[in-house]
Amino acid sequence: MVDIAFGPQGDKGPGPTNGRDAYLDLVRRRRMYGGILLMLFVALMASGFRLAESRNAGGFIDGLPQVFAFPSEVISEAWAKRAEVPGLIWAHVPSLIETINIAAVSTLAGGLAAMVLALLSTRGLSRWPRLTGVFRRMMDAFRAVPEIVIALVLIYLLGGGPVPAVIAIALHTSGALGKLFSEVAENADLKPVEGLTSVGATWGQKMWLGVIPQVAPNWLSYALLRFEINVRASAILGFVGEGGIGHDLKLAMQWGQGRYDEVVAIFLLLFLTIVAIDRLSDRAREKLVRGR
Repeated sequence: MVDIAFGPQGDKGPGPTNGRDAYLDLVRRRRMYGGILLMLFVALMASGFRLAESRNAGGFIDGLPQVFAFPSEVISEAWAKRAEVPGLIWAHVPSLIETINIAAVSTLAGGLAAMVLALLSTRGLSRWPRLTGVFRRMMDAFRAVPEIVIALVLIYLLGGGPVPAVIAIALHTSGALGKLFSEVAENADLKPVEGLTSVGATWGQKMWLGVIPQVAPNWLSYALLRFEINVRASAILGFVGEGGIGHDLKLAMQWGQGRYDEVVAIFLLLFLTIVAIDRLSDRAREKLVRGR
């Protein structure tokens, strides 16, 4: 007996045959779209490589054998002076503390701003629903501009130091975390908010008592993840005169040969710190989200 299936036009036909034809048609379309995307990707890569090659001071292919020349020189000098590396690591701990302080303050300030922006830009929770799009565009603007660009502008206005770094990282953090916070808040249960509305609670009370207790674990998890990112960002900003361990690394690399042991010591200190923060934040996020 042959199974009979009705098509979209009401005509009868063998069910298995129709299903097989539809599946083969889907496979053909997927292969066609995949081939088009692959060709587009290859074309973009080739054109980008040619453009970069034409703008380089030297040829990429010609300089490829020298890629490992500088790292090997740094490592060999550090190995020859390996007895001094632990002392150099300890000497740069104060700069590392400054870097961590910059990351912590900027994460706290950016996280608080992100909380407000997220609640004001979430549909169903915003105090001014007509301005939801405005707050969303604000967050887009904050995270669209890289921290280093904001920092360079602030250095011109305020001078060097940790303050421009804190402001630059906090602004970018508020945009990045605000987007994530808003997505979490959109999935919050609105029944507590409706109950608080029925007893005359203000908007702030509804958010504080009805929404934040639901989203706090995920918000804190994202904030810890962002803190890891901000530690690296604050170290990078040290290269443009923002202080911290990045500034020490820039000075050591500028001196060149003879200070490469210090470069390796700073890299090791920064690497160990980021690994430690990553492990601690992973455990903290697991406790917050999964309760164990």
